[in-house]
Amino acid sequence: MSTDAWVGSWRPHRPRGPIAALYSGPGPKYGLPTNVGYRLHDPSRSRAPAYSFGARVGGRELERSPGPAYLLPPGTTAKGKAGTPAYSIYSRPRDLLPFGTPGPGAYSPERAGRVAFPSAPACSLRSRTRMGACQQTPGPAAYQLPPMLGPHVVSKSSAPNYSIPGRSNIGAFYEDLCKTPGPCRYRLVDADVYKRRAPQYSMLARNALPGDNSTKPGPGTYSPEQV
Repeated sequence: MSTDAWVGSWRPHRPRGPIAALYSGPGPKYGLPTNVGYRLHDPSRSRAPAYSFGARVGGRELERSPGPAYLLPPGTTAKGKAGTPAYSIYSRPRDLLPFGTPGPGAYSPERAGRVAFPSAPACSLRSRTRMGACQQTPGPAAYQLPPMLGPHVVSKSSAPNYSIPGRSNIGAFYEDLCKTPGPCRYRLVDADVYKRRAPQYSMLARNALPGDNSTKPGPGTYSPEQV
């Protein structure tokens, strides 16, 4: 093969990576979602308004209206019945009954009194009604209001209050101290129960020293001057 058929320094060689032209693919056959309307819309795109012509509803086929085929009387035009106007004479109608409303002179505004004019409140004392015996409501003395002084009022700040109590027999100078319990009357808990226990010691009886129980002469038994 001659080298003059190639132009330049390019020569056929193996591709370094896969090339799409070497493989057979389906091509642009993918159904992408539409960008118009609301049905099957691409969520990554902004939606534009879409309009459509609705299909005929099945209920329309069941309607059997006659349409503009009404039977009008003959001689009827667009402005009414054809011909000259006709009139008739009726009997005289009955007279209307007069209204029974009062006139201006029927009112007496001077008798209105406190209803129409401002007046001071007026109170009166009357006898007890029959329902008073049936009422079991407590009287004013049945309620116990909190005092206005002292710490018993919740919604008010209380000032310090003092009182002088009676003389007590406990803690007074004339108290009989013989009636008070002594130190041995109280049951004290040992400190070793709830604190660190201290070392304890005891004194035992004298123990016999270990030795020989055989009889031995004492120091007086010997006579060193006879030797």
